[in-house]
Amino acid sequence: MDELKIFSGRANQKLAEQICREAGVPLGHTEIQNFSDGEIWVKFTDNIRGADVFIVQPTQPPSDNLMELLIMLDAAKRASSRRVTAVIPYFGYARQDRKDQPRVAITAKLAANVLTTAGADRIIAMDLHAPQIQGFFDVPLDHLYSSAVFVEYFRSLEIPNLAVASPDVGGIKMARSYAKRLETDLILIDKRRPKANEVEIMNVIGNVEGKNVLVVDDLIDTAGTFVNAVQALKESGAKEVYGACTHPILSGKSFERIESSDVKEIIVTDSIPMRRQSKKIKVLTAAHIFAEAIVRTHKHESISSLFDVDKDRS
Repeated sequence: MDELKIFSGRANQKLAEQICREAGVPLGHTEIQNFSDGEIWVKFTDNIRGADVFIVQPTQPPSDNLMELLIMLDAAKRASSRRVTAVIPYFGYARQDRKDQPRVAITAKLAANVLTTAGADRIIAMDLHAPQIQGFFDVPLDHLYSSAVFVEYFRSLEIPNLAVASPDVGGIKMARSYAKRLETDLILIDKRRPKANEVEIMNVIGNVEGKNVLVVDDLIDTAGTFVNAVQALKESGAKEVYGACTHPILSGKSFERIESSDVKEIIVTDSIPMRRQSKKIKVLTAAHIFAEAIVRTHKHESISSLFDVDKDRS
């Protein structure tokens, strides 16, 4: 069998190192530099001719992270790798996944196109903003879920009278999956968004009086939606409110909003690095999920059997 090689860009090298430890494979060696004008230069210092190459690189802002991944894919392809898989813990530019108004781009499709053009033979990603983005790719995509990490954690807490909430209609499938695994009630929060990055919570659908509520979402950016959801739940009679979020983008004043809110604890993964620490945010690693997916892909074993727990979310 071809040699398994795992490499990392600079967007989240700590996660790549943890993945390699879980997989029992050393992290491959690369040289990545920026010219004086910021242009990115990449070289694989390990021989990868005929190898099965996996490149770990989330594509959160700045856009240099995406560009660096594209350059690494191109370099690996030109070095005669047998297969190159892009392991993208967080797939950026995914929120623009449809043309919802005139004269706008569909950046999720654009990103899928350039990744394929750059040389990706396969994609491994976690908790895409919209599951149908898988259809934007003309190469195989394995869609992993963080719920295995979060469900295990919240089961261990044994929170009484727990309910699961989705902060919007778009996240209802994710919330339903958590509610099913945790055997709890499902709550929906109806919201109205006046403009980008601003939300107004309108209505809580479901009985939360006296319940502890877990709000689940794929990402938290400015934390406006999340904090407003927490406030709406508390005003509706919720006791304690928890959060589970795969991708902690946490831009702008998100930390200040979270720390001044009534949320008890937010659990996130290490798909992207945290900008800073917060007493209300706890990070759990998803490295073992990525490591298992990489090893199984390398050995041509089933990925679906590994993640059957979430098959109802596909």
